[in-house]
Amino acid sequence: MPNEPQPELDWKDGVIPVARAFDDPYFSLAGGFQETRHVFLSGNGLPERLCDGFHVAELGFGTGLNLLTLALAWAQTGRPGQLRFTTFEAFPMAAEDMARALAAFPEAATIAAPLIDARRAGKTEFTLPAIAVRILLGDARDTLPRWEDRADAWFLDGFSPAKNPQMWGEDLMAEVARHTAPGGSFATYTAAGHVRRALAAAGFAVERAPGFAGKRHMTKGRLAGAPEPA
Repeated sequence: MPNEPQPELDWKDGVIPVARAFDDPYFSLAGGFQETRHVFLSGNGLPERLCDGFHVAELGFGTGLNLLTLALAWAQTGRPGQLRFTTFEAFPMAAEDMARALAAFPEAATIAAPLIDARRAGKTEFTLPAIAVRILLGDARDTLPRWEDRADAWFLDGFSPAKNPQMWGEDLMAEVARHTAPGGSFATYTAAGHVRRALAAAGFAVERAPGFAGKRHMTKGRLAGAPEPA
């Protein structure tokens, strides 16, 4: 992937990648899988809502850990069909760095392998077991407004709003809402007031929820005026 702008990384304890530009780790020091399940799955009412054709979108692909956690949760439901997963990423991680990071999660090894192979080949559209994946490269402020689809659930997983504010601005949150299906939802680890206000202004009914691993709060919500997700 020589033409893709890749992030400069440091490695905490040789295991957890940290984006040098934002001085922020790619996943929780207290447990990446558990954080994804708590914040992004439970925050969106998943896996209970998952069904054939359900579409998850994400701001910030990173190591791909959220995708793998979703894939495992979908497989464990035993339900038939295929999910869709679209992720927006400005600085895609090199396949070898991704492999190094995901080695910390051996329970996902069988799903991580085809993901890493696809990225090593430079693919941005591929299929994991029962999930069709599309990676939209570039600044989400440019790529999301041009996207011609809508998601049933959003994982808002950019780096910290204090360190990467461009991923949390009012205009981008409005685009998230515009690209959300009726009854759709979002979840994010941050409880920053300006992020909650931007999402509310975009049309979401926003609420705080208990955060992960001692973090007081996270944020989740659904489109105002839409029925509660089943």
